[in-house]
Amino acid sequence: MSHRFPRSAPKMTDVAKRAGVSAMTVSRALKADGAVSDRTRLRILQAVDELGYVLDQTAGTLSSKRSGFVAALIPSLNNSNFSDTARGMERALEQSGLQLLLGATDYVQEKEERLAEAMLRRRPEGIIVTGGEHSPKLRRLLQGAGVPVVETWDLPTDPIEHVVGFSNTGAMRALVQRLYALGYREIGFLGGASPRDSRGRARCRGYKAAVAELGLPADRIVAFGEAPSSMDHGSAAMAQLMAHWPKVDAVVCVSDLVAFGALMECQRRGWAVPGRIALAGFGDFEVARCSHPRLTTVSVDSTGIGMTAGALLWRAIEASRTGTRLAAERHVIPYDIIERETT
Repeated sequence: MSHRFPRSAPKMTDVAKRAGVSAMTVSRALKADGAVSDRTRLRILQAVDELGYVLDQTAGTLSSKRSGFVAALIPSLNNSNFSDTARGMERALEQSGLQLLLGATDYVQEKEERLAEAMLRRRPEGIIVTGGEHSPKLRRLLQGAGVPVVETWDLPTDPIEHVVGFSNTGAMRALVQRLYALGYREIGFLGGASPRDSRGRARCRGYKAAVAELGLPADRIVAFGEAPSSMDHGSAAMAQLMAHWPKVDAVVCVSDLVAFGALMECQRRGWAVPGRIALAGFGDFEVARCSHPRLTTVSVDSTGIGMTAGALLWRAIEASRTGTRLAAERHVIPYDIIERETT
């Protein structure tokens, strides 16, 4: 696995060279009222995008280049796992003097790019992002930021720099294998349709890998809706799954919210859980621990991911302040399969 450190942040002179103009022309083009031709502005903006350049709005006021804050992008504030991760980051950075600037992307690629660019304009001293799959533009922005980058909640094969996460594919694969060990043979999967949710797709891959290894039917999949997944998604998908494959005896879900929705659908239809069908979720949300019956699930230390990422970023920032670069680190966070009453 390669660990390429991010290059130095591209400068306005780099953009000027790429676009074939002067630095002053670039400066004018990037101002709202800058007087340049549309053709020249378009060429400059193309160079900006290709290089991942972000206008430094603090250059005139921060001679020390210490902005005193770090940026973090998470998919959703409504998901308790990600809010726990954010709390873990704050806890780890508590004594550092750094402030955490948080942005929620709502699983929308364009919004993630806009938030990253807006944050980078203020020159954070480091940035934490969720997931290891990024759009080409976001990847260019992160690689060209010139500050430490930590990717979380995944184990990318080609990381930008530091990584704190676990294998979503491996965790779902292990969950299916556990259900098989409990005697289930017709195992279905709910979730994984949205291209906006890379972790959901990874969990679907884990399901497919497990049933292939175990020689089980591989087509018991209902993909649904746009991210984030919800209880409503789980309810509708459960009804659809059973209509197509009535012999299914166990279902694994992309998240606990989906599993809870599926559980409620089973109760409405009189399908005993686990007597008629077993259910398992992912994430160990509060709803999984408080439902009746309680949900079997995959438990991930969400707060621990945040604390590890925050502490790692702080060490990387301390190194960068002395003119050095912390060697890329990869921290694998353990997960547990929690067996409860639904299986």
